[in-house]
Amino acid sequence: MIRETPTDAAHLWLVLARCHHALSHVAERSIKETGLGLTDFAALEALLHKGPLSITEIQSKVPLALGSMTAAVDRLEKKGLILRTPSPEDRRAKILKLSRKGRAVVEGAFTRHAADLETVMDVLSQREKRRLYDLLKTLGLFAAAARAAPERTRARRQPTITKSPSRRSRP
Repeated sequence: MIRETPTDAAHLWLVLARCHHALSHVAERSIKETGLGLTDFAALEALLHKGPLSITEIQSKVPLALGSMTAAVDRLEKKGLILRTPSPEDRRAKILKLSRKGRAVVEGAFTRHAADLETVMDVLSQREKRRLYDLLKTLGLFAAAARAAPERTRARRQPTITKSPSRRSRP
């Protein structure tokens, strides 16, 4: 007997959750092996890919509590991996940027981390990765909109019931 794979929302959520959990373990192990903590890696990676940022801007890209991010920035500055410079727009704010040493550290760490993730995702073809990306992006955007305005997404999901034209029976 062939069992059909369930595709209802509850089962899909469970598969997504388990997949995320498994991939998170791979990613966290990969980051740990670089010698950086998760918070430090996230802050350095944001600066590597986005350029100089304020702590607030890093927080908008990396979901961490302000205290965690401030502690990470202090740690990274102490290690000589980032530099704090005054913001040209706001004298109270500081802009963070990678030091030369910080750039070398995060480029090496990110290259290794990306390779580890590629290895675990080699089970998918490039076409499958693109399709999965598109599907997850669509689902994520819809879920974010549902969180922001649940009444609009509920209305969108309601099936439209159209009455078929009545058929007269012929005698």
